[in-house]
Amino acid sequence: MVDTKQESMESLILSDINDENLLVDSSPHIKDKLSTQSIMRDVLIALIPTSLVGVLVFGLRAIFIIATCAISAVISEYAFQKITKKEITTKDLSAIVTGVLLALNLPINTPLWVACIGSIVAIVLVKQIFGGIGCNFMNPALAARAFLLAAWPESISVFTLDGVTTATPLALLKNGQGNLPPLSNAFLGNIAGCIGEVSSLAILIGALYLLYRKVITWHIPLVYIGTVLILTTVIGRNGFLSGNGIYEIFTGGLFLGAFFMATDYVTSPLTKKGQIIFAFGCGLITTLIRIFGGYPEGVSYSILLMNLLVPVIDYYIKPKAFGNEK
Repeated sequence: MVDTKQESMESLILSDINDENLLVDSSPHIKDKLSTQSIMRDVLIALIPTSLVGVLVFGLRAIFIIATCAISAVISEYAFQKITKKEITTKDLSAIVTGVLLALNLPINTPLWVACIGSIVAIVLVKQIFGGIGCNFMNPALAARAFLLAAWPESISVFTLDGVTTATPLALLKNGQGNLPPLSNAFLGNIAGCIGEVSSLAILIGALYLLYRKVITWHIPLVYIGTVLILTTVIGRNGFLSGNGIYEIFTGGLFLGAFFMATDYVTSPLTKKGQIIFAFGCGLITTLIRIFGGYPEGVSYSILLMNLLVPVIDYYIKPKAFGNEK
């Protein structure tokens, strides 16, 4: 997720990765003035455009869901660390980022109590139990979303636009029924979907900010989105070369997932080559789920599945070690 900030550490961390006497702290490994708090602050700033569009499209309830998730995440982290007598880390803003990302991945009709449970699952069961920030093996927000979808599918599978229950563009593509909204609607934010995925433009504005701040690099987002574009065009929902790749990438949770969740320091590979392999895997699984699976969207599950393969990727894809004895 880092470019120059991380490159200086890659060789140091991975050159002796098989040395049992080498102790390496958890990710992110950043040799720079940036702190975890400043990185998380940048992510929160980058999420402002898509959050604002979500509020404009869905109304004040979007604020309630975002606030519920964020506050529940912070309280969960503080309470767990207090009970277990661990260092309180709520000031690093990572819990808020997790809560906001979870909220942006939920539909507007999600009950607030369900959103609250999602934050507790993300922070306690996915993040803190494994040691806190840097120790979780999968993205907390996406893991919580997957849990909520399995536990209360009826609560987070209903999408509305202008107060009317309707299908998302990907659901329309999947079922082959109904008229697809214009692509411009998906770009500007006039489609049904989760709170944070309805405007590709808003997500891109935030992503450009993260790229400018060098919080993320292009490797994972570009390869992920490019893979989905090519594969959905070639494979197609109605046969070879029948797909609408452009429509596929601008609708659903692809942009939000590619720029804000697949690029997570902790759950993505350390090296650039590893990140490219990781992103291609995300794109491949997303495409297979969208076209052949029973669910119209596959971003969350593809990222989570590839999160599990990150240790394997890091083990086999590592930079050449310099200065070691032959």
